[in-house]
Amino acid sequence: MTEQALRLGTRRSRLAMAQSGQVADAVSQVTGRPVELVEITTYGDTSREHLAQIGGTGVFVTALRDALLRGEVDFAVHSLKDLPTGQPDELALAAVPVRADARDVLIARDGLTFAELPDGARIGTGSPRRMAQLNAHARDLGLTIETVPIRGNIDTRIGFVRGGELDGVVLAAAGLQRVGRTHEVTDFLPVDIILPAPGQGALAIECAADNADLVAALAELDDPYTRAAVTAERSLLAALEAGCSAPVGAFADLLADGQTVKELRLRGVVGTTDGSTLVQLSTTGPVPETHDQAMALGRELAAEMLAKGAAGLMGERVH
Repeated sequence: MTEQALRLGTRRSRLAMAQSGQVADAVSQVTGRPVELVEITTYGDTSREHLAQIGGTGVFVTALRDALLRGEVDFAVHSLKDLPTGQPDELALAAVPVRADARDVLIARDGLTFAELPDGARIGTGSPRRMAQLNAHARDLGLTIETVPIRGNIDTRIGFVRGGELDGVVLAAAGLQRVGRTHEVTDFLPVDIILPAPGQGALAIECAADNADLVAALAELDDPYTRAAVTAERSLLAALEAGCSAPVGAFADLLADGQTVKELRLRGVVGTTDGSTLVQLSTTGPVPETHDQAMALGRELAAEMLAKGAAGLMGERVH
């Protein structure tokens, strides 16, 4: 008798299906059980409103979590940057696999890099975080750009450039990698210039907290360094009381001495969307060994940023 298939809940977008398919293969290997994808439509997929207006982070996650809680699926895969910072008690964040490229990238017409953009270039992004940093970076280069709010899937966004409506769009490198479209990138934007969204490039694998066997099996896919990094980033975001519609960038990376990982550096930025004011700080500490240590790192940096005036740059604070 063949073992019953595990049901993996996923969004229907091409990107979600690609990343869920990759996780399904890995879970199949560690559990020895087949995995079937169960497509679930979320409010974020059907609504045409801007993400900031429909409630930011939770819109892609709620339907998947509901299906988990109802027992319609056994586990779910999310883009970690879509997850609200509060974790429901009934669900376990069983694994955070090794992170993909966390950078943002530019896809511009005529193969242009960011520095080669003409003055007044129209750059599409739905993210206030990207707008703030792109405008600030342009100003540093003596450029004026216009950031244009857009949304839609990867095809739709790149279509604005191919159709001549925009000079370029900024997307996450990881998403393009997962759908095999990295060759269209015209410029990789270093994290030193554009800090990514907290958790960008990482996936979250979630299941019911009381399913101990599945929690243990999925935990084999967990990467402790990635988990420590994204936990610190998300703790910063939570302490700034900011949802995904706030212009907050954060990135934690490991500082190694040869082969030995010595420290974790956490950088954070918050700014006005026109890029005229940014509060950007970093902190470095021992690599966190526990969840609480990683959380503390994020909270400490957030407190410093708030002391430097970050609160006033975020618009409405979420209560």
